[in-house]
Amino acid sequence: MRVISGKSRGTKLEAPEGMNTRPTVDRIKETLFNMISFDIPGCTFLDLFSGSGAIGIEALSRGAKQAVLVEHYADALKCISKNLEKTRLQDDAIVYNIDIYTALQRIHQKNQRFDIIFMDPPYALDGIERVMQCIQTYDLLNEKGYVILERGTTPAPLQFENFELIKEKTYKTTTLSFFERIQ
Repeated sequence: MRVISGKSRGTKLEAPEGMNTRPTVDRIKETLFNMISFDIPGCTFLDLFSGSGAIGIEALSRGAKQAVLVEHYADALKCISKNLEKTRLQDDAIVYNIDIYTALQRIHQKNQRFDIIFMDPPYALDGIERVMQCIQTYDLLNEKGYVILERGTTPAPLQFENFELIKEKTYKTTTLSFFERIQ
């Protein structure tokens, strides 16, 4: 796993061992960032369920103004810290070491809003609807902002109240779904 492009290009990133995280493979990460490349420079980026921090770090490397990373798993947090140091991007990152719902509430209390929210939750997590509801309720998206959900490929399409699916890219075992707020 490495940083694909930008000022930290080629930097090898650490990932936690075990099955508690599932890093986005470089092929999917590269496709994702090609799809959003014009939106990255100067954006505010929220990386939920950050794992190793690779997605938020890639956004920073490509010119995001700030990335907020949320991860509760201790081994993953150690990797995030090491990866931010290796890439020298720690000054532009904020890391929350708390559960996802508490983090979203704190982000709201700090009046932070984002252009892009990326989330790669555990595929078995049943709380995606609640996370999307928090994003809506706490008004965490800027006006033209969008949410990207990485999930296991299933035949069932996702629908969330107050969000519209605007595009989707499906791979063998992974689907990237893009949602905008319904105005």
